[in-house]
Parts: sequence; C-alpha cells; structure tokens
Amino acid sequence: QLQLVESGGGLVQPGGSLRLSCAASGFTLDYYNIGWFRQAPGKEREGVSCISGSGNTINYADSAKGRFTISRDNAKGTVYLQMNSLKPEDTAIYYCAADKAIRKLCDYGLEYVGGYFGSWGQGTQVTVSS
Repeated sequence: QLQLVESGGGLVQPGGSLRLSCAASGFTLDYYNIGWFRQAPGKEREGVSCISGSGNTINYADSAKGRFTISRDNAKGTVYLQMNSLKPEDTAIYYCAADKAIRKLCDYGLEYVGGYFGSWGQGTQVTVSS
C-alpha cells in the first residue's frame, strides 16, 4: 500500500530548471523522511537531497548545493525538488525514497543512507542536453 510516484522530469537545456514531485500514498507523509537520489548510466546511485518529516533537517549533496531546493507539503502528501541551473551532469533517473522519520536518516551523510530507505518510487528521467 505504501507508494511513491515521481513526476516532473523531462528534457531541458543546460541552465534550465525542473521541479520534480514525489507524491505519497498509503501513509502519512509527515512521519517520513524523504530522500531524492539519482542514478546515471555507468554511475553509482547518488544521494541528492534529504528532508526530515518535519522539514527541520535538510541536506544536499555538494553537487546539488546552491542549485537544488527540497521542500515538502505534508498536507498535499508531496515532496518537491526544485532544480535550477541544470547541467548535463545532472542527467539521470531521479528517485524519491521514504523512511520513518524516527530513524533520522537525514541526519547522516547522503552517501551512507540510500540503502536504508525502505520505499522507493519508480523514478523520473531528467535529461539535460544542448
């Protein structure tokens, strides 16, 4: 019953913007940490950003810092990733993932926590190309 669905991906030129959405169903979103991860062909999965259930804890990968913004609207059951100043290196499938907030996964480095998120969406493709 627990489900996450990503949307908002697409093809953009370098320097462009996209807003990804992660819609939750089957659970109350405010009790869950949400992480955004991405995986490009030939690369390892990379943590992009994480937001705690309350929204009080947020972190970003160095590659995303200053360009991406994570936010959540628990009433709507949706977490967003606003991506600005996109680069070709951002091309990847982007996934959102959820875990119970009491585990506080967003308190840890993104490189460590991906395997601990219990629920994952199907991914949305982001392609940045000129």
